[in-house]
Amino acid sequence: MAKLRLGLAQINPTVGNLADNTAVISRVYAEAASAGCDVVAFPELAVTGYPPEDLVLKPSFIGDNRRALDALVASTGSTTLVVGFVDHAEMTVNGVAERLLFNAAAVARDGKLLGIYRKQLLPNYSVFDEERYFVPGPDGQRTFDVAGRCVAVSICEDLWAEGPVAQQAEQGAQVIISINGSPFHREKPEVRRDLVSARARANSVVLAYVNQVGGQDELVFDGGSLVADAHGLIAAQSPFFTEDLLVVDIGDGGDVSPVAAALGADGDELARVYDALVLGTRDYVRKNGFTDVVLGLSGGIDSALVAAVAVDALGAEHVHGVSMPSRYSSEGSKTDAVKLATNLGVDLRLIPIEPAFGAYLDMLAESFAGKSADLTEENLQSRVRGTVVMALSNKHGWMVLTTGNKSEMAVGYFTLYGDSVGGYAVIKDVFKLTVYDLCHHVNRRAGREIIPHEIIDKPPSAELRPDQRDDQSLPPYEVLDPILEMYVEDDMTATDIIALGHDEALVRRIARLVDMNEYKRRQCPPGVRISTKAFGKDRRLPITNAYRG
Repeated sequence: MAKLRLGLAQINPTVGNLADNTAVISRVYAEAASAGCDVVAFPELAVTGYPPEDLVLKPSFIGDNRRALDALVASTGSTTLVVGFVDHAEMTVNGVAERLLFNAAAVARDGKLLGIYRKQLLPNYSVFDEERYFVPGPDGQRTFDVAGRCVAVSICEDLWAEGPVAQQAEQGAQVIISINGSPFHREKPEVRRDLVSARARANSVVLAYVNQVGGQDELVFDGGSLVADAHGLIAAQSPFFTEDLLVVDIGDGGDVSPVAAALGADGDELARVYDALVLGTRDYVRKNGFTDVVLGLSGGIDSALVAAVAVDALGAEHVHGVSMPSRYSSEGSKTDAVKLATNLGVDLRLIPIEPAFGAYLDMLAESFAGKSADLTEENLQSRVRGTVVMALSNKHGWMVLTTGNKSEMAVGYFTLYGDSVGGYAVIKDVFKLTVYDLCHHVNRRAGREIIPHEIIDKPPSAELRPDQRDDQSLPPYEVLDPILEMYVEDDMTATDIIALGHDEALVRRIARLVDMNEYKRRQCPPGVRISTKAFGKDRRLPITNAYRG
C-alpha cells in the first residue's frame, strides 16, 4: 500500500471573520493539494475562529458559519479536507423546538461532505466554558477511508481522556487526526508532547495533532503541531508561534517521515514566553484595526520590556513612547528612557506633567485643606499621565499599551484610571522577577544592549514621591512573587502557605492585598496569558467576598 501523505495546516484565524478564515483555509488547502497530500487537517473551529464565545448564541452567525463550510466543501478536490466548524441540530423537547450546537469537524472530498465528527468531551475549566454553548457529540467513533487507510478524527479535549482515542483504535483506526485550539501557557508544550506520545503509543496508532496559532484577546495559541508514530515517537513538529503547513508521509507500519518540514525546535521556556507576548500583542493590535501603539516610557524596567515587545510585534516605526516626568522624576530615569528609545529606534516625545499636576493641586487645595499629602497626590500624577497617553491615542489613533506586571496587578500596586488605562496590558501575567529574566533575554537574543543595564540594575520605583522605592510599600519581589504564585496560581489559602513555613503576618498581608484589589483588576484591560492561571478570563473570584482562608 502506498504511503498516506498528511498535511497539518497550522493557521491563524480571526474570530468571527468567516470570509478571511475560509479564504486562508482555501489557500492552504490548495498548497496541501499541490504538495500531494491525501488529507489536510485544519484546527478546531477554524471556520469561526476559536473561541467564538457568545457569537455562537446568534442564530445568524451559526447559519453564516454553515454556509461558509458548505462553500469550502463544494470547492474540495481529491485531497480530503478536515476542518472545524459549529454544527447544529434541531430537536423538540416537551413540544418546544431547541437548537443544539456542536463543536464539530467536517470531513469532505470531491465536492461532497463525507461526514461530521462532533466533539465528545467539552472542557469546562480554566479558560474553557464549552458547556455553556455546546452539547457532547453522540457519534465519536466514526472513521473515514482516506487513500485506503482507516482514519479517525477527534477534537482537542477528546484526546485528554483515555476513552475516545481508544475506542477509535478498537474500531480499526490506523491514523487519528486531532484538531485543536489549545492555548499556550509556559508549561503547555511539554505537557502536550507527552500526551500525544502517550496516546499514540498506548493505542499503536499514528496520532497527528494540529493546533491553531495566534492571539485572541487574552489567549495565545502557540501552534507546535506534531505527529507521533505508532510507537509514540515524535516524528515531526511545526514551529511555535507562526503559521505552518506540516507535511508527512505515513507508512504501512505506522512509521512517519516529514516531507515539507523538519522537526521544529522547541526553544527554551523563557524564549517561548517572550514569543507569546509578541504574538499576543501583534494580533490584538492588528486584529482590532490598529497599526500603532503608544506607551509611557518612565525609564523603568516594566515599560522597557513592554516597549521591546511592541517593537518586535509591530516594528519600531509603529511604536511611540512618551516620557512624562514630574517633580519627583530622577534625572537618571529621564535619560534612561531616552537611551532605551534610541536603542529600540522608536519615536519618543517629552511631555512634562508638572503644569497639569500643579493645576490639580491648586484646584483641590481648598478641599484638601488641613490634610497631609499622601497616596492621593501620588495617584493624581499617575492619572495625569493616563490622561496624556489617552489624549495621544485619541488624536493619533494609537492603541495604548499599559505596563503593569502581575506582581503589581496582584497586590493593587497601580493606580486605577492612571497607569492602568489603555487597550492592552502586555505583561499583566508576568511576575516581576520574570520581567527581569525577559529583559536579559531581549539583550542576549539581540547580542547587544537593547534594554540599558541602568534600567535593569536600578531599584524599581514608581517615583511618585521623593526617594520612593517599591520595597518601601511591598516585600522584596524575591519574597513576594513565590507567595503570589501559590496564592493566585495554585489556589492555596493563606493558611496553606503559612503551614509551609512562611511568615504568618507577611502572608496574611499579601493575601489581604490580593483580595481587596479584585475590584481594581476587573477594570483593567486584557493582556497576554502565559501562566496556568491569569487574572481575567482564567481567575474568577467574587469582588464582594468575605472568605479568608
